[in-house]
Amino acid sequence: MLTRRSFFKLLAAIGITSTVVPANLRDHFSSFPADEKTATNIADALKYARVATSMPGKFPGKVSQVIHNKCVSNDVFDQQAVDDMVKSAMLGLTGKKDVSEAWLSFVSPNEIIGLKVNPVAGKELSTSVEIVRSIISQLKAAGIPEKNIVIWDRREFELPEAGFTKEAFPGIKITGTECKDEKGSFYDADGKLYGEARIDKEWYYKAACTDKYDAETLPYMINEGEYSYFSRIVTKEVDKIINIPILKNAGSSITLCLKNLAFGAITNTGRLHKTLWHETCAEVCAFPPLRDKVVLNIVDGIKGCFNGGPGANPQFITYFNTVLAGSDPVAVDRVGYDIILKKRIAENIQKEDSAKGKKFMELAAGFGLGEANLDKIQWTKDVIG
Repeated sequence: MLTRRSFFKLLAAIGITSTVVPANLRDHFSSFPADEKTATNIADALKYARVATSMPGKFPGKVSQVIHNKCVSNDVFDQQAVDDMVKSAMLGLTGKKDVSEAWLSFVSPNEIIGLKVNPVAGKELSTSVEIVRSIISQLKAAGIPEKNIVIWDRREFELPEAGFTKEAFPGIKITGTECKDEKGSFYDADGKLYGEARIDKEWYYKAACTDKYDAETLPYMINEGEYSYFSRIVTKEVDKIINIPILKNAGSSITLCLKNLAFGAITNTGRLHKTLWHETCAEVCAFPPLRDKVVLNIVDGIKGCFNGGPGANPQFITYFNTVLAGSDPVAVDRVGYDIILKKRIAENIQKEDSAKGKKFMELAAGFGLGEANLDKIQWTKDVIG
């Protein structure tokens, strides 16, 4: 059987596109369908009053970028360099002189902090262990107890392949919504999906589009129909979320902050790629479990991709040697989009900007989640090391 990494490599080698990817891996690829109106319950999300922590957070329209050209050598990340990058990005974002004070601008020791990683492409192109170690060590130095830190993603069983193991992160809870038992089964003795106990049916994204999943695909979706339920991780288990996506493309667009959150926090997403990719990225993030809890976004741009994403296609993987930080997920996405766009143009993959590639950011801006206009973003760049 193919491993996930060899599967991605095979796709790249034989030129298979996302439209023929097996259904259980469909979520790992983004398609951008033609514009059409599909009814959703976004109006329900907008009824909830905003709170002090609501997106775009403490620093709307501000993005701190740090570049360290010696942070990686022979595909090995320099942990000290990564530590310095994260620290510098946090100081640049907050204007603080002490990094612990910078972290405490967003979180406090009595809160449960969820670190939303992206392990989609295994160790080849997922949130790096090194950047998560940096964040955890700096959180602990700021007084956040180890027991209050949670590493999570939608699919628990993908986390170890990307390096998120108990051995690598002793004392840190590592969890997900979709999960298996020790025998590798998605189902308990009563034939019920384990993941069903990890969703919150009081919170959902409803969209008037459906898909039927076969027996192999259903455990990766948890349910069918018009409802996509939020994970209990975001509704019940954590108080604040630090979002840690990868700097990578999806066609002429990107999968950074908003995509990592939206498609990582709900069930039944296969159907949403077909007609509501952009809408889902923006609208799901407008619901309080994400809008009010995601206080910080730190993009792992040390190693990313500019084509063939969000899977790991080796010929398109590059070292951006970059970390981005911001409380405003739309602004961070817009800056990341610009970085990848320039690389795609330099590589003759794309001739010019694509309005469609920015659609989800503009939708999110319309919901008050952040700033999508690059000219209005305060984008600072620091080169260290």
